Parts: sequence; structure tokens; C-alpha cells
Amino acid sequence: MLRTLAVVGLAFSLDLLLGELPTAVHPVAWFGRLVGAVDRPWSDDERHQCLAGVAIAVLAPLGPAAVVGGGVLAAGSIGPIAGGIAAAVALFLTTSLRSLLELTEDVVGATADDLERARDRVRGLVGRETAALSAGALRSAAVESTAENLADGLVATLIPFAILAPISLPAAAAAAAWVKGVNTLDSMLGYPSKPIGTASARLDDVVMYLPARLAAGAIAVAAVDPVAIVRARRWARAPPSPNSGWPMATLACALGVRLEKADSYVLNPDADLPTLAEGERAVSLVGRAAVVSILVAIVLAIAVPELAGGFETYWQSMTASSTGSITGVRAGP
Repeated sequence: MLRTLAVVGLAFSLDLLLGELPTAVHPVAWFGRLVGAVDRPWSDDERHQCLAGVAIAVLAPLGPAAVVGGGVLAAGSIGPIAGGIAAAVALFLTTSLRSLLELTEDVVGATADDLERARDRVRGLVGRETAALSAGALRSAAVESTAENLADGLVATLIPFAILAPISLPAAAAAAAWVKGVNTLDSMLGYPSKPIGTASARLDDVVMYLPARLAAGAIAVAAVDPVAIVRARRWARAPPSPNSGWPMATLACALGVRLEKADSYVLNPDADLPTLAEGERAVSLVGRAAVVSILVAIVLAIAVPELAGGFETYWQSMTASSTGSITGVRAGP
């Protein structure tokens, strides 16, 4: 347990100190280049293109999982400290918090007096056209992305890592890398216009089901408004994604603002678009929700081994009882 806490603590210390690594040296960017290489017409037949997409969705994330898990295993063979440091680096590289909050804060701040800068900077958060967006719409785009990325960029990799780390650091690191691989595939290939990305999008929908809802719960708790997630149910399925609407709608309800993407969805439509102050509150709230998520991960890291140990003890007692009953039966006359 203490080892897991130390590893998680080191990972987020690295995030606070370093933020996002430059793209040129970031392993996630390297994986992105691999995805870009396989994003091509493998066949003129749409069905065959979909089948190629299935192979990519199944096989591609296994690559980073094997490399990262193997790296942590090799480091662990040197010594437990080396293994812990390697696992912490793996978690650091598969999560993103400081850079997300800083970029969102920059976009929100720029909407006060420099819309062109805000429009340029928000492209690091969203893929929509930004040239004609108003100040309120720019703040909405930034706030929506921050809520969604709390799930994608933190909760999705942190939770499986925390659950598996007390059992096996290599397995925990491999799981985090696999999830990040799935997320990256979806972000690059998971568009309706790309048959090759259909399988990646569906796999991401499954993988993100719980993290999106956990992130929404963390936002509600951080806002000291637990029923915000209940109110958010009305609009959580408005976005095309079955998962991203949960943290976004919960944040909209917790802040009392409207979040919208033109011609796609509107969340909490009776409210107004975020003001500058509300955009700043959103950044602070997502930061607190990240802390809540980390605390939940720590609780899971403590609880899971206890539950596993209790189950093992129960199973051993049941096995011993059954064995004693069988060996204690006397032969008949």
C-alpha cells in the first residue's frame, strides 16, 4: 500500500513540476505517429476497411502496454525503488492535469481582451471551428473540454493503475498505457466518416463508461453539490458520445451555466454561457475534482488488497472446512 501511495505521489509531483513533455519526446505522441501511419485506405471495400479497423483497435494498444509493462518489469528486476520510479514515470506520461488546467485558464483569461489569442489557444483543447466563436462560446468550449479531459486524461488511467498497483506495478503501468492507447486511437480515428475508426470508437465507449461517470461524481463532490450529477442526467446523453456528456453536463449544472457546441448539443440550456468569472471557477472546480479523483484512487489502492485478502482468507477457510468434512467421514460398516 505504501509503495502504491509513493508511486502515485511521485507521478503527480512530476506533473506539477514538469507539466506536459514536449511533443517531440512524448511517448503518447510517438504512438500517435504510429496511428497516423495505419490511418490509410487498406481496401476500397468499406467492410474490409472496418475489419482492418478491428485489427488496429485490438492490436495497436497492446504495443504501448507491452513496452511500458516490460520496462517497469525490467526496472523492478534492478530493485524495488527503480521499479517504483519507472511505474511513476509511466503514470505521469499517461495522465495530464497541470497542462490541461493551465491551457484552459489561458483561454478563459484571453477571452477578456484578446479573442484572437483565445481562438488560437482553444484549438489545443477542441477540434471545432473557432474563427467565429464569441467570448462566451470560447469559454464554453474550453470548459467542456476540461471536464471531458478530466475523465480521459486523468481518471481513465489513474483508477486501473491504483487498483492493480498493489498487486503488480508492471501490470498497473501496462493497463494505464493500454487505456491511453485506446483513448488516442479514438481521438485520431473515431470519426463517423472513418470506417477504419469504428472499432476504436466502440472500444473507447466501453473503456470510458465508468471513468466518465466517476469524473462526473468527482465534479459534483468538489462542487459540494452532490445532486448536480442527478440534474445532469437530463442532458448527459445530448452529445454524440455516450460518455463525454456526463462530466460536461455535471460541470454545467454545478456552475449553473450553459455549455454548447453549435449544431451538436446544448447542456443546461436555460442558463447563460459562462462569464469570465464562471470560466475561472470552472478551472478551479476541475482542479478540485482532480484531487477528489486522486483520493478515490488512493482509497481503492488501500481497499482492493484488503478485500482480496479477506476473500482469500474466506476461500481458504471454506476449502479447509470442506477438506475436514471429507476426511472426517468414517467408512460405513
